[in-house]
This record gives sequence, structure tokens and C-alpha cells, in this order.
Amino acid sequence: MRKMDKMAGYVFLTPWLLGFLLLTLIPLGYSFYYSLTNFNLLSEPTFVGFSNYVKMFTRDYHFYNALRVTFIYVFVSVPLQLLFSLILAFVLNKGIPFLSAFRAVYYIPSLLGGSVAISILWRQLFGMNGVLNLLLGALGLTSLANISWIADPRFAVWSLIVLRVWQFGSPMIIFLAGIKQIPQELLEAGAIDGATKFKQTTKIILPMMMPIILFNVIMQIVSAFKVFTEAYIISGGNGGVMDSLLFYTLHIYTEGFSKMRMGYASALSWLLLLIIGFFTALFFKAFNKKLNYH
Repeated sequence: MRKMDKMAGYVFLTPWLLGFLLLTLIPLGYSFYYSLTNFNLLSEPTFVGFSNYVKMFTRDYHFYNALRVTFIYVFVSVPLQLLFSLILAFVLNKGIPFLSAFRAVYYIPSLLGGSVAISILWRQLFGMNGVLNLLLGALGLTSLANISWIADPRFAVWSLIVLRVWQFGSPMIIFLAGIKQIPQELLEAGAIDGATKFKQTTKIILPMMMPIILFNVIMQIVSAFKVFTEAYIISGGNGGVMDSLLFYTLHIYTEGFSKMRMGYASALSWLLLLIIGFFTALFFKAFNKKLNYH
């Protein structure tokens, strides 16, 4: 019976195992192999060892700028997005009328934010003749109304950061679910002991929510590192003025499909995998002593 139960488990796991093997593991292996070759998609790959990785750090002047833009985007937008999501989750936890409707409305940006349509809309909002400049002009701020916020290298990445923060719905829903799982007995005991609402939040709710906070941090950081559609559409696919919107994934796409250097693009992709893995491990290590699963 135990053997039959194990076999039944493996049978049910088969679709996932096949998907992991065919759609993840084997493509990863091919990608690493191509990263050690010169490969233009039209001819046979030529093995060159680690030349692509050496070129990345020594001869690709776009590489460091792509890293800089991506790091600014990730480490500014993700904290702002999560902070805004957490505050809004606390607000929605107060039992306001039509709570379900508010949850649905606030979740919509997370569904639409990464779409081509929203990216085009963002270009219209922050362009030279966009809605933002019309509002600034109406307020008499003519010096600011003459700026193309998505074309000016000083502000371009910040327009995408605003777009990222606007996609707060998904982490907000997760935070709200976590808050509602906090045992009321703990909060009541804290109130009896004289704990204020602020103390209950900082000493009871947030420590109990550390696993959920870690989950949101990891998921949003991974998602932010992989941002592509918004950067491609808003920059016109060329990285913007002075590469101000040349995100790392856009650089990979340009090298692989525009310049037909798929071997080099594979090397860039593997470095991105290592960067994401490093920060994932770093946050797990940082949160390790603060996690409370009880």
C-alpha cells in the first residue's frame, strides 16, 4: 500500500516534473551552453569559453549603465511599493463599507500595470504634451510643464518607478490577508496590558507578519529585476535618451534579437539569474532570525 501511495504521488507530480524538465531545466542548460559560444541564431554556435563574460565586464559600455538603471529602479520602487501597500492594507483592515469592492478596484493596477496598453498610456501622461504637463501649466508651473518626463534623462526612470508603485494591488492583498490572520486574542491581551495601537502594530502585528513581508519582498524584487514591457514601450525599444531607460532585460533583448548576439545575451541572462539569486539569499539571511511561523 505504501508503494502504491508513493506511485500515486509520482503520477500526480508527473505533469509538474515534465514541465520543470522540458520548460526550465533543459532550457537553462542550453542557455548556459550558448553563453559560452558565439551564436547568432542563423549559424552553428562556435565555442569561445568565457569570452562573453569577459566582454561583459570589459568592453560593453552599455552593461554598467543597464545595471545602474535597473538597481535604481528596483531599490527605490520596491520599498515604496511595499510601504504603500502595507499602509493601505492597514487602512482597509478597519472594516470600511464596500471593502470587497475596494479590494477589487485596488487590485486592478497589478493586473494591468505590465501591459502594453498601460505603457502607452504612461507615455501619454508623462510626455511633453501629456496630462501631467497640462496640469502643471494650469497651475502656473511653466518651467516644469516644458519637461518631457519620459525623455529627460534626469527623470525618465522615475516615471517608471511611479508606474511600479502604482501596481500595489497584489502585495496589498497579501498584506491584508496576513493582517486578518493575526489572532485577536494577542491584540486584546496587548490592549489589556496598556499597549497602544502603535505598539500593537510594531510589537505584535509586524513581527507576526515577517514571513509574509519576506514573501512580498522576494516576489517584488524578482519581478522588478525582470521588468521589460514598460521599459521597451516607453523608451521606444532603444533605451531612451542617453540610455536612461536601458533596463537590464531590455539590454538582453537588444543584444539577443536586435544585434543577433544570442550567445552574449545568454551570458547576460545568467548574470541576471545570479544577481537575483544573490539578493534572494541575502534577504532570507537578513529575515532569518525575525521569522515567526506560529
